[in-house]
Amino acid sequence: MQRHPMPTHCPVTGEALEVTRLQGPTSGVVLEGRFAPNEFALLPREHVEFMRLFVKVRGNLKEVERVMGVSYPTVRLRFDNLLKALGYEVDEDPGDRRNEILGRLERGEIDAQDAAKQLQEMKRR
Repeated sequence: MQRHPMPTHCPVTGEALEVTRLQGPTSGVVLEGRFAPNEFALLPREHVEFMRLFVKVRGNLKEVERVMGVSYPTVRLRFDNLLKALGYEVDEDPGDRRNEILGRLERGEIDAQDAAKQLQEMKRR
């Protein structure tokens, strides 16, 4: 039987789903209760894929950059977003904001004029 990714949120309310039943695939043994999934089980697919690549390249963000074919600021932003999704605080420095703007420019979310304007505003602060 085909296995599908575990849903993590209720399709009606959007609330996090609770794991209440586990079953041994061969033995058929069933455990029922309220089980807490680990923080990795609740990550959205894009974070899981990024984390798999990050582990595969032994935590080398430059190698992640090469494999993904995106800029270092984009890789750094994705890594920071993963950390935030896991509940870790991410210290933001001006370089992070700059990298975020450049990453958005690279992905086509903003044009060069908007990026330049945002970078200039950073300098004034």
